[in-house]
Order: sequence, then C-alpha cells, then structure tokens
Amino acid sequence: MAEKNKAVESNPNVAVTVTELKIELRRIVQSIVEESSSIDEVEDEGNEVRFKELVQKANEILQDLKILIEGRKPNDGGGTTSSSMASCPREFLCPISNKLMRDPVIVSSGKTYDRFVIEQWLKSDIWTCPKTKEALTRTILTPNHLIKKLITQWCKDHNVELPKQSDENPTELITEWCKDNNVELQKQSDENPLSKGYRALLIEQISKLATTLSDQKEAARKLRSLTRTSTSFRELFGESDEYIRRLVTPLSEFKPEIEIDDELHGDLITILFDISKQESNKKLVAETPRVIRVLIDALRWRKVETRSNAAAALFTLSAIESNNALIGEAGALKPLIKLLKEGKPLEIEDVASAIHRLCWTHENRSRAIKDGAVKIVYYKIWNRVHVDESLPILERLSIDRRAVQEMCNFGAVSVLIALMKASSDKRKENCIATLYNICYHDRTKWEGLREEEKAFRTITEVVQNGTERAKRKARGLLDMVCGSVNRTHTT
Repeated sequence: MAEKNKAVESNPNVAVTVTELKIELRRIVQSIVEESSSIDEVEDEGNEVRFKELVQKANEILQDLKILIEGRKPNDGGGTTSSSMASCPREFLCPISNKLMRDPVIVSSGKTYDRFVIEQWLKSDIWTCPKTKEALTRTILTPNHLIKKLITQWCKDHNVELPKQSDENPTELITEWCKDNNVELQKQSDENPLSKGYRALLIEQISKLATTLSDQKEAARKLRSLTRTSTSFRELFGESDEYIRRLVTPLSEFKPEIEIDDELHGDLITILFDISKQESNKKLVAETPRVIRVLIDALRWRKVETRSNAAAALFTLSAIESNNALIGEAGALKPLIKLLKEGKPLEIEDVASAIHRLCWTHENRSRAIKDGAVKIVYYKIWNRVHVDESLPILERLSIDRRAVQEMCNFGAVSVLIALMKASSDKRKENCIATLYNICYHDRTKWEGLREEEKAFRTITEVVQNGTERAKRKARGLLDMVCGSVNRTHTT
C-alpha cells in the first residue's frame, strides 16, 4: 500500500485528485455528523433522506479513492463519477439541469445556460431569466465561447466525458427545477411570450419612476435603451395611456430647472420621442393628458439634446391631423419659432421640421405668422443661414396672403430670385413654389418677374432643368405672369 501511495503522489494530476477527494470526503463526513444530530433531536423524514444521500455520496468517494490508490482512473468503469464532479466549477454547470454544459449560450440578462435546456424554457410563457427573474427582452441566444473552451479543457484535465443531451429530457429538467425553486409553470398560449416578457419589464421599470431619484434615473436609462432599439417594446406603450401617464409623471408640471435632474429629464423626453415614432402610438400619445405640455416645456430646457428631441417628438406626432391641431392649440409654435431664431445648429433641423409640418393647417399658419415666423425665417434666408431648413417654412407660410404681404415688405422676391439662380434643385423648387404663391396673391410682382424672365430666362431655366414639381410650378408661374407670350417660347 505504501508503494501505491508513493506512486499516486508521484503523479501530480492524480495527487491533486486524491487531495480533492479527501477534502470533499472530510466535508461530507462533517455534514453526516451534523445531520445525525438533527435526526436524534427531531424526527424529520426530510432529514433522514438527506442523511442517506450524504452517506451514499461518502461511499462513492471512498470507492473512487480506492480506485486511485490502486492505480486506476476514476472513470475506468465508464461514465462520470460523482466525485469527479465535486471539483467542477459551478460556472460550468447549467443552472437548470445542474449538468456540465455542452453548448453554453448567453441570454439577454447576461446569464449562461445549456442551449437545449434554455431553448425549451423559451417555449414556455414564463419568459424571465431563470436565475435573475429578470424579463428577457429578446430571443437571441449568444454562444459563450469562453465558457465552452474552459469546460472542454477542464474535462480533458479531469478525464471527464460530457453528458449526452439525448439522455436528458429538457421538459423534465425544467419541471424539476421549477418545483425546487417554487416557480409556477404556465400553460402555453397563443400570445407572443416575448410581448409578455416585455410587458413585465415595462411595468417593472414604469413603477420605479414613482420612487427615488436614483431608481427613476436607472429605470429611465433602461427604458430609453429599449424604446430606441425595440419596435415590440415601443408598441407596448400603445396598449394603454396608463403607461404614458406614468412615464411623464416626473415631468408633469414644469418646475425650475434645478428641481428636475437633467439626465432624467432628457431620457424621458427621448423615450416620448421614440414611442411617438410608432405609427400605432401617435394618436394615443398626443391625446394623453400632459404629454404635449411636457414636450412644449422641454423646448425651453437648457440641454440641446432635450430640446431637439422634444421638437422631433412634436414633429412626428403632428403627422396626424388631429394631433397637429392639438399641438398648435397647446401653444407649441411660439417656443418653436423662438428656438428657430436663437437655438443651436444641432437642434435647428428638428425645430424647423416641426414648424413646417405644424403649418400644414390654416389655424397653425395663422398662429405662426402672428408669432413672427415670417420675419425670422426670411432673415435666415437673407443671411444665408440655415437656408435648407428655412425655405420650406417660407413656402408653406406663403400660402397665406398676410404672410405674402410681410414677405413683400422685406423684399423677398429679389432674394428668392437671386437664391434660385445658384442653388440646388431642392432650393430651386422651394423658391419657385414660393414665388408662385407670392404672385398668386400679389399681382404687383408680375411685372418684375416678366422683366427677369425676359432678361435672364430664369423661370424658363427651371422649366427645363428643375425637379418635376419645380417644373410644374415654373410653368404655372410663366402662365400667370407672362400669359401666352412665353408659352410657345418655353415649349
């Protein structure tokens, strides 16, 4: 026996295994002593079962020790022994099956499971991470190459064979796990389990918005990430205005800036913008109390990104005619026009787009003209600042006779002609359309345009080389100001 022990000690790999088995045996013996005391004190059937299991495990380890001392390998008889698994890192075992993972994959919560087990789990309606209870937000399973490599190396070092998945029933493994962890299995339904998981996550994060500032900020960051990347998640907000009302609760009343955290405010406005992009949400979002007010108040905020996203949200919501009227009646045009005048370059495009779309309706055009939009837009064009953003607004306003009178007082015709001569196709289109509207309302401008056409053929050039819409407007303008004189000429 001494010679055998010496031989065992001379083999480093075997020596380590023997040491591990001895440590494990010592631990189990200690547990047996403790369980034995419990059985003596209290008659408990559960204690007796655990005691028997410990004794059985101790016997298995003793058998493995005997095999090693005799110079044989623990799995010479085939299969993987319980003692071999005693030293297996917990990270290598699937949390559900408690077996070595053959194909470890990562779910959206960041936890790793064996693929064949978690795939079966995802077919159920539980739709949360088994380990963290966190709602899973996507179905993609990402291979965990690092863990797989470590498992392979560990099996090689310990002469362990991976279990065959064909020998395991994933449904039975899940059922057993749920029983042990007090998780109730639900029946299959026709409802998309992903939506159910999203809904649970939404409710969880929305609830945090009514708690402490740190919880609010954490929830807002998570919601912002999900609404930015997931169409399914955005759609959930359209199920009930309750979600939207609770989302804007922290911002429901405009307060001094120091009372609202910049980061929280910015994230909530961005979430509103993202869910507004969902076509099915637009009407509900705009009609939910306080939402339009919150977006308008955000136009006065100090952070450029927040102002920009608020303007973008108003733009996308105004695509629906009834929303357009609501936004105008709520007073959005005045702060938007002020922002167009004083705002930073990064936000001008969103602000200008919102003004342009709101001015589709007669009532909002009237409001914009009253709030000084013509002057602000005209001087931007005159100064060649934000021309591409300002020209569409000027064209839209020129539908109104009062706006045309104001433009003519500023000398808009000559500015538009000069701009049209050396501009992109889109600018030419806006310029010729605006000139057409001006001439439609003010016949006194006809003579000047006739002279321009006679000297430089400016309008004819658009007829020949402009966009299809520009060509139509240019032909109409020629017919209006030049009559039949130029009809043959331009042909």
